[in-house]
Amino acid sequence: MTTKYKYTTVLTIAGSDSGGGAGIQADLKTFSALGCYGMSAITALTAQNTCGVRAIHAIPPAFVQSQIQAVMEDILPDAIKIGMVHTTALVDVIAKILQQYPKIPVVFDPVMVASSGDRLIEEDTIQSIIKKLFPLATLITPNLDEASLLTALRIETLEQMYEAGSEIMRMGCNALLLKGGHLQSAQLSSILFRRNAEIGVYMSEKIDSNNTHGSGCTLSSAIACYLAEGIELTDAITLAQDYVHNAIFYGKDVITGKGHGPLNHFYNPYKLTQHELD
Repeated sequence: MTTKYKYTTVLTIAGSDSGGGAGIQADLKTFSALGCYGMSAITALTAQNTCGVRAIHAIPPAFVQSQIQAVMEDILPDAIKIGMVHTTALVDVIAKILQQYPKIPVVFDPVMVASSGDRLIEEDTIQSIIKKLFPLATLITPNLDEASLLTALRIETLEQMYEAGSEIMRMGCNALLLKGGHLQSAQLSSILFRRNAEIGVYMSEKIDSNNTHGSGCTLSSAIACYLAEGIELTDAITLAQDYVHNAIFYGKDVITGKGHGPLNHFYNPYKLTQHELD
């Protein structure tokens, strides 16, 4: 009898980047590069390129729900990554579905602030995310701008990162990776907070590159891939950080567009991972 296999599967629920550097496109590239079969539910369409976002078209929540349910009922993912969730109706749709699958690890990258510094979602949506999505996520991965929006705290030092992280954990998170890429320092520092566990610190050298567009999307997607493979959270974060660091390094001298270019997601791609079925 012929042996049957399945791929490691990951679903992304996020917005589309027509420029290909972030959002759904970065997520799917990351999944493929790390040997996972990627699926998507698109929450918004954007008209953007390496220079910025020109327009955003929201997908109706009912259709987002249909996309997610179509995937969940057929190709059940081993992990889920969530990106931009910009309305309370969308929060409700995603939360109701996630509640039905409590064993699937979820990495939530709460996209709330544009790279220009502009706020992308309203306060009622932020509160809905905190109440309904934070408790369902295995890990949330905000950057410093998003953490400042969540806590109303100024975050410019490592000490202030610890303060903000502790405040966000009190909002009901299971685990938080606070990304310190915006700190003015020679090293990148990210801090992992978990319930009833020691705080972890991840350090890496900053790379001089103009091609960092989509690095946050890529990191959260990479963590989801490693969790999908059954790797423990702290190790999944370490592996994902290494992947993003190398993707930036091997893409730093490439010119793609006139603005902030993408990472090199395929600097060393894996083959699709196959698992033998019982």
